[in-house]
Amino acid sequence: MRNEHPVVTSLLLSVLVFSSCKPKASAVPAQTGPAEVAIVTIRPERTVLTTELPGRTSAYLVAEVRPQVNGLIQSRLFREGSNVKAGDLLYQIDPAPYQAAYDQAKAALITAEADLVTAEANLPAIRSRAQRLRELVAIHAVSQQDYDDASAALRTAEASLAARKASVEINRAAVESARINLSFTPIKAPISGRIGISNVTAGALATAYQATPLAVIQQLDPIYVDVVQANAELLRLRRRLESGRLKRNGTVQNKVKLFLEDKTPYPLEGTLQFRDVTVDPATGSVTLRLVFPNPQQVLLPGMFVRAVVQEGVNEQALFVPQQGVTRNTRGIPVAWVVGQDEKVEERILELDRAIGDKWLVTSGLVAGDRLIVEGFQKVRPGARVRAVPFGASGNPAASGGQDKANGGSGV
Repeated sequence: MRNEHPVVTSLLLSVLVFSSCKPKASAVPAQTGPAEVAIVTIRPERTVLTTELPGRTSAYLVAEVRPQVNGLIQSRLFREGSNVKAGDLLYQIDPAPYQAAYDQAKAALITAEADLVTAEANLPAIRSRAQRLRELVAIHAVSQQDYDDASAALRTAEASLAARKASVEINRAAVESARINLSFTPIKAPISGRIGISNVTAGALATAYQATPLAVIQQLDPIYVDVVQANAELLRLRRRLESGRLKRNGTVQNKVKLFLEDKTPYPLEGTLQFRDVTVDPATGSVTLRLVFPNPQQVLLPGMFVRAVVQEGVNEQALFVPQQGVTRNTRGIPVAWVVGQDEKVEERILELDRAIGDKWLVTSGLVAGDRLIVEGFQKVRPGARVRAVPFGASGNPAASGGQDKANGGSGV
């Protein structure tokens, strides 16, 4: 064991001598000069701002067809699912009892009118006799009893005439009522549109103003689209308009585009009709009603759609690439710009919305700022950099790819 130590020691010395004799590698020269970054110069743009809102379609007009008189359905005179016009005959209720009631009312009216003519013809003679007896009783030419009888006969005749007149009016009203009831036996379409399923067949008993409609007609051209928008968004929009950051776009302002449930665009433009004045307390949203032409009846009631509504025009909109915006540790969006003397500055941003691959910035940047979109990981505020236009051939590819990835995840 003691003889092994000199051998180990000699081996270690040999290794150290050999290592000291090897030539030293030349040190990599440190990078000198400012770091290179790719920039984009911010330019104001004119843009029309829109918002996409979910909603559902509903019929422009809806009419629930109900009977207005009782009776048996004799026939159904339409094809389910077809288009009908206002005034088209849909159902026929048995008119026989109503025709009989109408004829009876007309006969009663004729009798009452004849009695009225007779009463009117007899009244002048009775009135004349009462007038003569009043003059004679004054000179005691006739007895007081004769005059009283004549006066009573006159009052009776006048009362009978008034009763006959009232009877005529009552019978005339009865005739009109019977005529209206008879006119309700053919059930006609109140509006033009597409009629749905019939809930009754021939032979069914119909009840006046029953709860279940016989059928439903819906007008589909044009058609309503009801969308909802958060009240907070409406308040922000109002502030932008009042501050002048957004301007109304004239008659185009009310034009609306539509996307169907499968994300295909609807070919025709619609119109914003009105905004509701009541905020839903459960959702904090307001309903907007849109009107769209629907000649091919592509839109059916109850469909889910998305409407693109114009908010206004921003004449000085500032858009920045999303890869040039990141967030700090507090989640606040920030950007790095090349300021005076080619030094880096950090800017706190206020973002409005993402449009495509860009952010619409409302504060934090101004026109002419040089935004760093690649290479901002290598710099810090106050550092001097060498700025080159984004996409130039001298941009470092590796750092650019890294910046894009970090910029996208930061936002």
